[in-house]
Amino acid sequence: MAEVSNKRILFKDYITGAPKESDMVQTVGSIKLNVPEGSNSVLVKNLYLSCDPYMRNLMNKPMEGEESYILPFFPGQVVTGFGVCKVVDSGHPNFKEGDYVWGITGWEEYSLVPSPEALFKIPFTDVPLSYYTGLLGMPGVTAYAGFHEICKPKKGEYVYVSAASGAVGQLVGQYAKLMGCYVVGSAGSKEKVDLLKNKFGFDEAFNYKEETDLVATLKKYFPEGIDIYFENVGGPMLDAALLNMRVKGRIAICGLISQYNLDKPEGVHNLFMLITKRVTMTGFVSMDHYHCYPEFVEKTRNYIKEGKIVYVEDTVEGLEKAPAALVGLFSGRNVGKQVVLVARE
Repeated sequence: MAEVSNKRILFKDYITGAPKESDMVQTVGSIKLNVPEGSNSVLVKNLYLSCDPYMRNLMNKPMEGEESYILPFFPGQVVTGFGVCKVVDSGHPNFKEGDYVWGITGWEEYSLVPSPEALFKIPFTDVPLSYYTGLLGMPGVTAYAGFHEICKPKKGEYVYVSAASGAVGQLVGQYAKLMGCYVVGSAGSKEKVDLLKNKFGFDEAFNYKEETDLVATLKKYFPEGIDIYFENVGGPMLDAALLNMRVKGRIAICGLISQYNLDKPEGVHNLFMLITKRVTMTGFVSMDHYHCYPEFVEKTRNYIKEGKIVYVEDTVEGLEKAPAALVGLFSGRNVGKQVVLVARE
């Protein structure tokens, strides 16, 4: 039974405020390249790791009685997140050596996945494998299900996307354009605004950091109001959007990144608009919509091949760079989907 060294990124301890690189530490362990006899586990070699905003919430010390849809990080344990992997050995009948998969894995060179039911076999390899950390993985399902199943768009509707150049937002905007909607996005730099308008095909885009009155800004871009708001930010942006919603508008909430590093999250003051404008506001997580994955991945792959959808990734190479890449999400350092390349094969 072969045994090899295994670089790993460990979570040091629970945090408050913004995450720092020093909250994670690289160590070297060892791992056997075979699954335990009689086990259903799958042993994988990690190729690409995904940095996602939700991971910040997993660094908080769990509160008594708090419920979460995903297990928090524990001090001294390997950081976990979504990744693209190659199967090295398998005790599970659905996976065999050489299969490419995506799903929850460890931030390490090799991972033993004890519950491979949460892994997805990669159906198409005629697109970059890294896309399964984003465009064709969890963020893609989030965008597809949130827009189509939660927002239920109609042709010609007015759509606003915050954090629009990120892993989810860039895809939501393109789905909306394919539906024949008018789409405006916001981002945090001129470079990202240019991407939204010139690469992703948004009708308009603005840099929220340059705006002093978000209510007036949204009114300028949506003089007749917003039908669909795809929410990734929270705080003052959500408050401003509520005042600009149209009657029977829909808000899908998949993230509130402006609030994750605050000791005391900001309140939302304009919730009365939900009543007066009969607005539906729905929070959701991608795993509740995995039933639509086969439909989503086939349609989106076709859009990619036809040139109807494009995607931007921000890739760093080397497991040791993963902590800095994750921390950079919260200052807007990345442009597009943040990916860590661990190994090419």
